[in-house]
Amino acid sequence: MVSAVFHSPPTTATQDVAAMQMEPPVAVKAVQAMAPAHIEDPLGFDWNNLLMAVMPPLLGLLLLVLIWSMVSMATAGSIPTPMDTAKQAIDIFSDPFYRKGPNDQGVGWNVLASLQRVGLGFGLAALVGIPAGFVIGRFEFMSRMFNPLISLMRPVSPLAWLPIGLLVFKGAHPAAIWTIFICSIWPMIINTAVGVQRVPQDYMNVARVLNLSEWKIVTKILFPSVLPYMLTGVRLAVGTAWLVIVAAEMLTGGVGIGFWVWDEWNNLNVKNIIIAIFVIGIVGLMLEYALIKIASAFTYEEVKT
Repeated sequence: MVSAVFHSPPTTATQDVAAMQMEPPVAVKAVQAMAPAHIEDPLGFDWNNLLMAVMPPLLGLLLLVLIWSMVSMATAGSIPTPMDTAKQAIDIFSDPFYRKGPNDQGVGWNVLASLQRVGLGFGLAALVGIPAGFVIGRFEFMSRMFNPLISLMRPVSPLAWLPIGLLVFKGAHPAAIWTIFICSIWPMIINTAVGVQRVPQDYMNVARVLNLSEWKIVTKILFPSVLPYMLTGVRLAVGTAWLVIVAAEMLTGGVGIGFWVWDEWNNLNVKNIIIAIFVIGIVGLMLEYALIKIASAFTYEEVKT
């Protein structure tokens, strides 16, 4: 009897690759099993992007509340619980603009008073700092002249200037505005000057060939190129000003969110202090977000060829 032996045809390299592509490795299968399924909507809405935008911030807030509750328990109630603080916040924000005297006003009036000081000091700093930045960046002589002074004055704490303001202006309100001015001016000067110095030399050569006046050079060449740098300086200045005004108002008194924090501490009202911390953070976040949106509207990306 003759037995027939059948041999399978040899597998080619192309067939091996195709088999590997059809059957993923075990590790790939495990990763695919762990990954969440893509949520599809008949209307075409991508729920995954919504979950990724909402879930991480919510988890961060839950973590903050958890740590806060643990600290409250560890301090035997010296730090109020999140629930007690939330009830106090509802009571405060039910009437944020009440007035019962010069030193007893709602949190809304205190925030507006602080924003007014920040706006005045910041506005004066912009009127001085942005033109100074253009001059320092445009002329090398002015840059060599003022760079040592800026390097010397910029690291000084803004609150160190507060006594000078009290001595010169004889009042807490103008002294606080002076402190905001002195802390806001350096970012605007430095960023504007750096932006002017980074304008391509080809632009200046074209201006020289066309025999443009200095005003034309500033308005038609420098200003559009420097605008993103200038807005970055403005954003940094506003953030610094909002940080400084709280500390300045703690020292000078009067109406303002910083004074409100210090007054609540004198009354041993820790709930209101925690609420004020959240208010300061939210207002600062809103200012930062607004300036980022303004800056993004004027920034551009160079097209790479």
